[in-house]
This record gives sequence, structure tokens and C-alpha cells, in this order.
Amino acid sequence: MTESPGGSERVPSRDRRRFPGISSRAYEHPADRSALVALRKLSGFDTVFKTLSGLLPERSLRLLFLSDSVRVGDQQFAHLNDMLRDACYILDLEKVPPMYVNQDPQPNAMCIGLDEPIIVLTTGLVELLDEEEMRAVIGHEVGHALSGHAVYRTILLFLTNLALKIAWIPLGNVAIMAIVTALREWFRKSELSADRAGLLVGQDLQASMRGLMKLAGGNHLHEMNVDAFLKQAEEYEAGGDLRDSVLKVLNMLPRSHPFTTVRAAELKKWAASRDYQRIMDGHYPRRDEDKDTSVSDSFRESAAHYAESVRTSKDPLMGLVRDIAGGAGDLGGKLRDTVFRGGSRPGGSGGTDSSGGSGGTGGSGGANGSGGSGGSGGANGTEGPDSAGK
Repeated sequence: MTESPGGSERVPSRDRRRFPGISSRAYEHPADRSALVALRKLSGFDTVFKTLSGLLPERSLRLLFLSDSVRVGDQQFAHLNDMLRDACYILDLEKVPPMYVNQDPQPNAMCIGLDEPIIVLTTGLVELLDEEEMRAVIGHEVGHALSGHAVYRTILLFLTNLALKIAWIPLGNVAIMAIVTALREWFRKSELSADRAGLLVGQDLQASMRGLMKLAGGNHLHEMNVDAFLKQAEEYEAGGDLRDSVLKVLNMLPRSHPFTTVRAAELKKWAASRDYQRIMDGHYPRRDEDKDTSVSDSFRESAAHYAESVRTSKDPLMGLVRDIAGGAGDLGGKLRDTVFRGGSRPGGSGGTDSSGGSGGTGGSGGANGSGGSGGSGGANGTEGPDSAGK
């Protein structure tokens, strides 16, 4: 950051658009809002939320990072401190949240806290990304803070850890895992919102794309290509048959983050949209208008988003949903043809391609979130094996 001629105001280190008074509604993904509404309606969630809000040791959490991580500031990781203040300036977040660097080789970042958010970056992430890529990540986390996501993420970390500890108790794990599953579904959608916030801060789509590629494939940009990476997302969505569609859902359930190719494709689509251009031109919802926001308008926007997603999706399962909605005549035959496409059918001979497309073996490990069993906040402040790079 640099000082203005007056010597008092701090502004971003290069000329970037600023969004005074911007509301998180400007960048929130419709699926993020609808998933959060569904989460809040989940039976027992209100009770758990109110109970944990009073019991979670936030002071202990803050002391943990203060004592066992490096706090970012003018004298420590000064370049990261500049990026943090840039991000808060651009999104007009008045209070700059504390940020820490934690020793952990897994690339990761998180925004947690109940009363006030804390941002944590791992050393693996700091070493992996260049300056503009890191700027998008920090903007991503500031977006979480502005949207108020930190509270729900903190509860998710606590419940994931608790579920592991009481897994041996009959039925004791069932209720908690129902809430954990709903929290994960919301958080995956909230990542799409935060990716948009990261783009608004960095204002460099290529840097955002590079960062996501690195989370998927490591620091080997000379071996990777953005267009080819995005084609993976298209192949993932359109490939296979109904069996693969089911496997996609099962692979996704244990994860806290969407797949990186999907995140990249979603972000590029938004960057090319009229909504993004309007924000960049200074036309966006403002915080002082939030109290007048209609809940029904948000529902309609979310419903329109899902309807458009079903209409344009190339996924075989979504195609079946379209057929059902359109009243397909021979639905039973269409379902049979889709399921057994290219494979052996009952009473018939096997096809030449029995695989129909591989459904994969689970979420990938490392930076972009594994399909593991979940992890705790832990002594070193990391999320555990199901965490993601951003």
C-alpha cells in the first residue's frame, strides 16, 4: 500500500477499483444464500447454533494462534499485511481482521471466529502462490468475513471434530452428522461467493485462475494450461451416465470445498457476466440497503438460478430432471437407456464400452479438499484432512 499525497489515507499499491459500502449481496452466489436458508431450517440447527455460540472457546482460539503462529503486521510478513489492508480497503471492510501464518505444508486458508473473524494462512499456501494469486486468496477470505461466514465455519470445524470423537456412541453421531452434512453443503456454495470476492479484490481473472490451478496441480504452471483446465470442468459435468452422476454426488458429500475445476469454471462465467461488469462500473447493492432487502426476492433469484442450472446442465442426471419436468413420454425406457448406455443390459449382450465413463475414486487430497473423514481445528489451527486450499 502507498500513502496519498496528504500522507494519511492508505490506498492499494496499484490502481484498483474500490467499492465503498458494498454489500456482500453483490457477490454472493444464489446457491450460497439458498443453502444457508435450508441450513437454518434444518431441525435442531438453531438449538445447536445457540448452544455452541455460547460454549465455543473463542478466546482460547485467539490465544492459540497468538502463541503458536506468526501474526501478520508491519514487521512480520509485511507484504501480506499490505494485501490484507488493500482487500479491506477495496471491499470497504472497516475493521481489518487479525491474520496469522501457521506452519503447515498443506496449502490452506480459512476465516474463523464468532465475535470477530480471524484469517489464517498456512506456510504451504504462502510458498505456493505469487503476489497476485495471494491477493485473490486474501480477498477471498475478506469476502468470507464481510459475508459473516466465519461463525458457521467455526461451528463446522467444531462439529466435525466432535463427530469423530463420539462416533462410537450408538446414534450419537447421526444427528451431528446431519448438521455437518448440511453445513458442508452450504460452505461449498459459500466458497463460490468468496471466489467472487477474491476477484473483486485482485481484479485479475488470470491470477485467480492460476491460483486455483496451483491448488489442484501444485507449483507447475509451465506444465498447465488454463483453457485445458477449464475443459476438465466441462468434461466432468457432461461425461458419463447416471451412475457417474450419482458418484459425483457421493464424491462431493465429504468435502468442505467444491472441486477446483468447477470453481474455476464458475468464476470465469461470473467474470464474463453483466452482474460483474455492473459492479466494476460502480452499480452494486450497498450495505445501508440490506435492511430493506426482500427475502422473497432472494428466493426468486435462487430459484431462477437453479432453474437455469438445470436447463443448461449437460449432466445426465440433470437431463433426466428436465425430461421429468417436461413430461417425457417413455421415461422408463429413457432411464433404462441412460443407465445402461454403452454397457450390458438385462437380457441383452454387453456393449463395447462397459465403463460409460469413470466416476473417479473420491475427492483429491491436499490443497483442494480431500474426500477424507474430516478433521478438527487441531493444535496448529488447521482444518484437518477435509480442508481445502481456500
